[in-house]
Amino acid sequence: NEDCHVILRGGKTPNYDAASVDAACKEAANAALACRLMIDASHGNSQKKPENQIPVLRNIAAQIAEGDARIMGVMIESHLHAGRQDLVPGKPLTYGQSITDGCIGWDDSAQMLQELADAVKARRLVLETA
Repeated sequence: NEDCHVILRGGKTPNYDAASVDAACKEAANAALACRLMIDASHGNSQKKPENQIPVLRNIAAQIAEGDARIMGVMIESHLHAGRQDLVPGKPLTYGQSITDGCIGWDDSAQMLQELADAVKARRLVLETA
């Protein structure tokens, strides 16, 4: 599918850094595909620790701000309240907190989205002057 994109979600080691982006794009080129990457800030890239998404996203934002147009999106585990909770019969749930994967909260999410938006603006300037 020529309109597909690759999702880098980490594994035994993270794969959100510039070297991993380069390696993924080399593999796409070997398959005669355009390099369009979405990077998952959670899962293997955060060692499944929600708070680690913040430095991951900052690294991605820096790559974008430097002009990397191959990164077309990110995935963030985000909810109103940070963390996660277990679904326990008879126990009320905390509104706005995940019952699946741990998440960053609203304030951190808003900050990260702003930093990513600023990075996209910077990328546009870099690419316009290139």
